[in-house]
Amino acid sequence: MADWFEQPEAEVLAGLDSGRQGIDSGQAEQRLKEYGENVLEEAGRLQWWQVFLAQFKDLLVIILIGAAAVSMLTGDPESAMVIFAVLLLNAVLGTVQHQKAEKSLDSLKRLSSPEARVLRDGRSMTIPSALVVPGDILLLETGDMVAADGRLLEVYGLTVNESSLTGESLGVEKHTGAVKAREGTVALADRTNMVFSGSLVTSGRAVAAVTATGMNTEIGKIAVLMNGTKEQKTPLQVSLDRFSGHLAIAIIAICGLVFLLSLYRREPVLDALMFAVALAVAAIPEALSSIVTIVQAMGTQKMAREQAIIKDLKAVESLGCVSVICSDKTGTLTQNRMDVEQVYVNHTQQQPSWLENEKRRSDVRLLLMGAVLNNNASGQDGDPMETALFNMAREAGLIPEQVRLQSPRKGEIPFDSRRKLMTTVNEIEGHDIVFVKGAVDVLLKKCTRLANPAAGQGTGLAGQRPEAAIPCRTLSSSDRQRILDQNSRWSARGLRVLAFACRPFNEEGKEHGNSGLAGAKAGNSQERSSLSGRLEDNLVFLGLTAMMDPPRPESRQAVASARQAGIRPVMITGDHKVTAMSIAERIGIFTPGNMAVTGAELDQMEEEDLNRSLEHISVYARVSPEHKIRIVKAWQNRGHIVAMTGDGVNDAPALKKADIGVAMGITGTEVSKDAASMILADDNFATIIKAVSNGRNVYRNIKNSIQFLLSGNMAGIFCVLYTSLLSLPLPFKPVHLLFINLITDSLPAIAIGMEPPEEGLLKEPPRNPKEGILTASFIRDILVQGALIAAATMWAYTTGLHEGGAGRACTMAFSTLTLARLFHGFNCRSSHSIIRLGLGSNLYSVMAFQLGVVLLAAVLFVPGLQIMFAAADLSLSQLTTLAAAAFLPTLAIQIHKILRESIY
Repeated sequence: MADWFEQPEAEVLAGLDSGRQGIDSGQAEQRLKEYGENVLEEAGRLQWWQVFLAQFKDLLVIILIGAAAVSMLTGDPESAMVIFAVLLLNAVLGTVQHQKAEKSLDSLKRLSSPEARVLRDGRSMTIPSALVVPGDILLLETGDMVAADGRLLEVYGLTVNESSLTGESLGVEKHTGAVKAREGTVALADRTNMVFSGSLVTSGRAVAAVTATGMNTEIGKIAVLMNGTKEQKTPLQVSLDRFSGHLAIAIIAICGLVFLLSLYRREPVLDALMFAVALAVAAIPEALSSIVTIVQAMGTQKMAREQAIIKDLKAVESLGCVSVICSDKTGTLTQNRMDVEQVYVNHTQQQPSWLENEKRRSDVRLLLMGAVLNNNASGQDGDPMETALFNMAREAGLIPEQVRLQSPRKGEIPFDSRRKLMTTVNEIEGHDIVFVKGAVDVLLKKCTRLANPAAGQGTGLAGQRPEAAIPCRTLSSSDRQRILDQNSRWSARGLRVLAFACRPFNEEGKEHGNSGLAGAKAGNSQERSSLSGRLEDNLVFLGLTAMMDPPRPESRQAVASARQAGIRPVMITGDHKVTAMSIAERIGIFTPGNMAVTGAELDQMEEEDLNRSLEHISVYARVSPEHKIRIVKAWQNRGHIVAMTGDGVNDAPALKKADIGVAMGITGTEVSKDAASMILADDNFATIIKAVSNGRNVYRNIKNSIQFLLSGNMAGIFCVLYTSLLSLPLPFKPVHLLFINLITDSLPAIAIGMEPPEEGLLKEPPRNPKEGILTASFIRDILVQGALIAAATMWAYTTGLHEGGAGRACTMAFSTLTLARLFHGFNCRSSHSIIRLGLGSNLYSVMAFQLGVVLLAAVLFVPGLQIMFAAADLSLSQLTTLAAAAFLPTLAIQIHKILRESIY
């Protein structure tokens, strides 16, 4: 029996083979074997050693391992040890990063209640929640975490917070009546006769029959979705994977060609292998992975200062090409609280601020007193709607705490979903006054009079006859229609409307007074039913309040910035369609020509229909976790990079499926935070836009760093090929190239990664995720710049060869290549010239250059390092020659940039 919420109680118990007294111990044991424990399973995870070994699968890593082995064979253990140390460090870092991930299911488990109270063998007992089985009768009280999904059999003022499942913070009033689907299925939030595992009982008590446990619960279905959801590779990962594959093939081909060419010339095999190893080490950017990670990490630090906490470094780059943001409504675009937006008193619609100046009017004052006295909120604690009324009265100049002290409550009929009313009796200046609030259509039927200051004198109650205490006139049919019309207008805008009324308690006569108040206070159901009929009748209508969770002040500007940046904002919420559309329209997400659909309507749409309508749908309401994943997939299938925000357990699968999962730091559950790759410390949509800007800048800086590394490596390749083709001595030892690639190159590359964003970054469209790093212009720049640096290096090499032999030539080539690449760091900061950027705009680049020069000087002049790097002594003229040669490529590149800027 799938839809328990549609079945009457008798059919539910029959379908579960249970009864009001629950099941016996034997049945429980049998069902535990059949259904398993009431726990969440998790997908199999790799052991740490498996993750560690997986780091060595990359083809470039395998080539470096081969190069290290050859270095050992050819008598160069220093180079081999350096290569192995680098590979080991990268593997350890990768393993640690992986072990910190995949915690989502652990958080789901922590949501489970450790114990549950059930009826078994006809008596109440407390058992571990893992032992709860279908058919158990669950006993719930205020503060309990629901241990399993269940169909409610008895309800006593039950309110449940299901925000972790539905995303909506308002407590859900529960009842026992069957819920029938009008069309399609019934949204989770509308199954008001059900309780769900992981939700919290905020008030009241209840009895429920357990319908599902473990992975069959709604929270279990989310766990299944998370197990089956694969994380997406970022565009940069895809580009780097593609680049690594191409580079590895090219290196193998070139090294093989050089090796065969050397053998053809009858050179010794070991010498041929040394050339091949030198070429491989020169070609592979050993520091590339580390540099990308460091630049991303620096980006995360900047984002953290702006309230965006990045959990996964890969997310930094993905942010740069986000083209769709699927945002939750509550707390992200809105303020996650209820505010009174409008009031309606005596056929006058006003802002709440109007109340302060008019509070001496009898109708206004009674409305404000009703908002305070017919209210169980305490300060900012309590039901959000009651808290909003509490704040409205305070802002109007009343002191709610003082009003309550002066007007003590003598009786109460609590709100329930059947009556849709709440009633209190308070003593005000010696008179007992009944205050009623609730649904407009229900309350209006019980009103016969309309509060009207013109109908009586004074605003107080002291010294007046009971029937004269509330100035009013007869409520006409015209009055009723105007009130209903106002309610319809507000409801159409997604506002939550409450009606208020009152009456003197004494009108019913003293014979009902004492016993009636006692009954109301005690909460006896029979007395309450009888009393409500007497108190909630012949009422004086006071007015209406319209409430909503207001948009954040910055949301509209943030949405406008997103559109300007070429990003499509989409609202996905568990709230009602009308409310969602109203908020979306106010902040600019929902515009003329857009569509809004509910989860039920989405179920009726075929994939073809959804794809055809996708670009026009701006609001999704009343959606389930499966709907959210479907929406994210639909956008991804169209080639978009999708960011998805969320704060509840129900959001976790979609957060994991999205390219960027964004969780809320304040209101978010641990499950959503673990599933996400980014957490908003301020729960603010505007912070996402700032993060997108930073992400774009990080990607640009990473690309510039890669250009710097590859153009320098290309220079090394050209040098090795040049000397190999001309049968000249090898220009570099592997240790030289490793020193350049891992140490002196890393400094400028990191400095480039700290380049500040250029103006107009958010006015550019998102980067096409299918566009790889190796674009035609990118390859052209790398080849040209690499050739210029290689030419300068070979000039210095040739000079050294003529003046001092192979040793000096090798030292001059190494020094020139190192210094030229340090200079080249300034070229790769931006596509603009240094004159336009200014050296001072990124002092890290200057510091990196200075430190690189110091390190090179240490290798050339410190005796111990001289021996390690086989560095020959250089004369002043030779040092001058290599310095001039190293500077020439940068001079040529900067002149080209200046000319291009002057033309365009």
